[in-house]
Amino acid sequence: MDNIEDLLKNAKIQPLGEAALQVSFGETINPQYSRCARSLAAELDKRALPGIKEAEVGYTGVAIFYDPLLLRKEKVANEDPNLSHSFQVISNLVREILTNLKLSGEDNSPKVRVPVCYGGEYGPDLEYVAEYHKMTPEEVIKKHTSGDYLVYMIGFAPGFPYVGGLPEEIATPRRSTPRLIIPKGSVGIAGSQTGAYPLETPGGWQLIGRTPLELFRPTDMEHPSVLSAGDRLEFYAISEEEYKRIAAQEGSGTK
Repeated sequence: MDNIEDLLKNAKIQPLGEAALQVSFGETINPQYSRCARSLAAELDKRALPGIKEAEVGYTGVAIFYDPLLLRKEKVANEDPNLSHSFQVISNLVREILTNLKLSGEDNSPKVRVPVCYGGEYGPDLEYVAEYHKMTPEEVIKKHTSGDYLVYMIGFAPGFPYVGGLPEEIATPRRSTPRLIIPKGSVGIAGSQTGAYPLETPGGWQLIGRTPLELFRPTDMEHPSVLSAGDRLEFYAISEEEYKRIAAQEGSGTK
């Protein structure tokens, strides 16, 4: 396991266009990198610093967006003429924060339980995934519901969770030809990732089931995305009857 102090000390900071930078803690999907990224983003959010517009958590780091005009009067010691002034202001600030950053504790809150109706019309690729791994569909379901899952980031579409922790035994490549329409709620596999489509969109993931949960709720202005980076998930299997019952409750706004 990587040493946290070394991860913070050796973080890479690179320009990301004219008004953003990328802080990277590694190059692979790793819970420790995610923890560093979430802690940095939380600290930036807590400080509410003038000039910083947003900090977005990714798999291995944080993208920080800022307003160069609001930073033009900030002083920079030993300024490098080859780098933009605003980049140096924010990168120096990030280095200072990382030097003293206290990482958030491990999340001991209950896992978010996500019901999934597997196979059939809800999971048209379940049979393919099973054949690919020389398993039965039931074995794939058992593996998928036994994973230790972590939401690394939200992206691609509003509320779409990129989830790590998929058991290696069922990691499956994306479809060679993406579908033009993926039904809302579809649960899929792409390589070593799993996730759920909160909206009807195109996509190339292998669809093994569908959740009746409304993962994106645009009328909830404070928390439109049900899931957030850092959440721990548990998928569990439900019947088609249970799927329809929960979907009806979600649609009516009852829980």
